[in-house]
Parts: sequence; C-alpha cells; structure tokens
Amino acid sequence: MAKLTLAKDLFLYPSPTGTYFSVSEHEDNKSRQFLQHLLGERTTPALSIDSLKHLMQTDDEEQALNLLHHCQKLGWIQGLKKPLTAPNATLEDFLPTLLSSFSSQEKSLLADEQGLYLGSQGFPHETAEELSALSAELAIIHKRRSGLLKNNLSIASQSWGIVDAYGNNQLGFWPLYIGGYRFMLVIAGTPFFNHPDFVNLVWALSVRYATTETSQSS
Repeated sequence: MAKLTLAKDLFLYPSPTGTYFSVSEHEDNKSRQFLQHLLGERTTPALSIDSLKHLMQTDDEEQALNLLHHCQKLGWIQGLKKPLTAPNATLEDFLPTLLSSFSSQEKSLLADEQGLYLGSQGFPHETAEELSALSAELAIIHKRRSGLLKNNLSIASQSWGIVDAYGNNQLGFWPLYIGGYRFMLVIAGTPFFNHPDFVNLVWALSVRYATTETSQSS
C-alpha cells in the first residue's frame, strides 16, 4: 500500500453524514471519537499530522493517517479552503432558524433528556411540550427493549417513527448523543439530515455541552 500523505492548506470539517454518524449512537469507536473531538473544536483545525494526533488521541502517525483515510472514503469528513468558527449565538437565537431546515414540513424541535424542548419551529407551544415529553418516554422504552431490537431483530437504529399506511414517515424521533447528554430531534415529515445546518446544530451543541463535560471531569 502506498504511503498516505496529507493535502496542503486545508481545514478539517465533518460532513453531514459524518456528523450524523458521530452522534447517532452512544457506543464509541475510533472513528466516532475522532469526529466527536473534531466537533468539539471551536474553530476548524488545520489539516496536519499534529492536529490529527491530537484529535485521534494517538502518537502513531500511520494509524492517524489510516483512520483519516477510512473516514474520507466513507464521506464523513471534508477539507475546507478557509477555516470556520462554531456558531456563537445562544441556542434560543439560532435554533428556530436551523430547525426549519430538517423537516419537509418545516416542523421540528430539539428536546433534552428530561423531555423539555430547547427550541421549536412550526409546532404550537403546547404541542411542542407534549412531543418533548413523548420523546423522553420513547427513550426509556428504547433503553428497556434495546436488547430485543439489536440482538434479536438486528435493528441497530435508535430512532423511532410514526408512519402512515404506506410506510411514509409522519413523525420521527432521532436521538443525538453529545458528551454525556442525550438530545432528541423530533421531525415532522421527511427528515433532511444531509444539510449544512445539521452540522452547525451538532457543532454548537458539542462546543457547549461536550466541552463543558470535559472541563468538569478534569
């Protein structure tokens, strides 16, 4: 195998697909940890051996290059010509704008693990409250029955959906695991995760919550 080399003058940034992979499950692996560390940076890091070793928590250059190559083949990362900075606004300010991008009906919300919604777009207040509570209840059900779904039925997904008679999604519940926290995206209609706003949402949450957890545990 030819020795891997790095492109010059690029900045590391996760793709929407890589971002979804990084937060869709709680179980860790090296690829997921790398992407989570990348999303915990406030500014996109320059592509270099040193930055890769830092993000991948390894001193092995070959191992770092191979993991980067693996993530690149799967379309989980991309190289930018100019650096970007994580969204700096408060969640209350930018969540409504971002949330409208994820739904074919422009109806979605973000809830925390206690069942309280942090932001909502398109849903009336009372509906948003009830859906947030329902998302917490579904998370409890999933935790209780995850053995059946994963081991007996080979269903690894942790998302839940309400479908019509044709199997089309009417309402979906999508967990986001960030640091030690679990959030839930509730989306009406077809979900649109392949969108730059999804990266911005997870990036902002990662900087705010994953880095806070790290600083408290250190």
